[in-house]
Amino acid sequence: MNLPPVGLGTMGIDDPDVVATALSLGYRHLDTARIYGNETVVGEGLADGLAASDVAREDVTVATKLWIDDLAGSEVGPAARESADRLGVETIDLLYVHRPRGDYDPETTLPALDRLVDDGVVRRVGVSNFELDQLDRAIEVLDAPLSAHQTELHPLFYKPELLDHARERGYAVVAYSPLAGGRVREVDAVVDIAEARDATPEAVAIAWATAKDPVVTIPKASSERHLRANLAAAGLELTAEEVAAIDAVEREEELFPE
Repeated sequence: MNLPPVGLGTMGIDDPDVVATALSLGYRHLDTARIYGNETVVGEGLADGLAASDVAREDVTVATKLWIDDLAGSEVGPAARESADRLGVETIDLLYVHRPRGDYDPETTLPALDRLVDDGVVRRVGVSNFELDQLDRAIEVLDAPLSAHQTELHPLFYKPELLDHARERGYAVVAYSPLAGGRVREVDAVVDIAEARDATPEAVAIAWATAKDPVVTIPKASSERHLRANLAAAGLELTAEEVAAIDAVEREEELFPE
């Protein structure tokens, strides 16, 4: 799946203008979820942004996620269609299982996702917050290819084995919270590189993540200044030594554990 290195994470965004501004600046990947409660906001921003520009709808990947109480086989289809209606799209470009919990059962949830692909409601299927054995089972059960795995990834937390698996099996890793909730400004290795490069710690954190094939990022931003800065971070290329220095950071904690 061909995703840009920096997309827009929208958790907590409640203003459609933020999404429309992001599209005007060059964002082409919008990520939301049913549990965020803002699919309508993202849909309004998408519509406004497309109407105000020459950006084609097919050039924007709109992604959302089914929450844990949407995952019974009989609930997947109705929940996805409700999400599409709120987003104002005929087809959801990328639909994730948000977490393999609650009503999730690979034997019933995943075939229901396949049916959505067959019906044209969903273009591609992804999963989020899965472990290796759960990824293997999903790939085994799905008829559709697994297009993406969304997982927490930042200088204070990542699992290299998940990236190895993605490379081996040919799907994208979508890194959420790549700025560690702002804590990248407290990581000495990140700050040292930022000072040497005349860059921000946030830019260095995004550059570190996107240096790890096949990782793309979806940092959240609300102001135009931060939207621009995150998008520009894709152009910062770290050396192998700089990447290794951040890799060597003692990992502290997961921001969004199970």
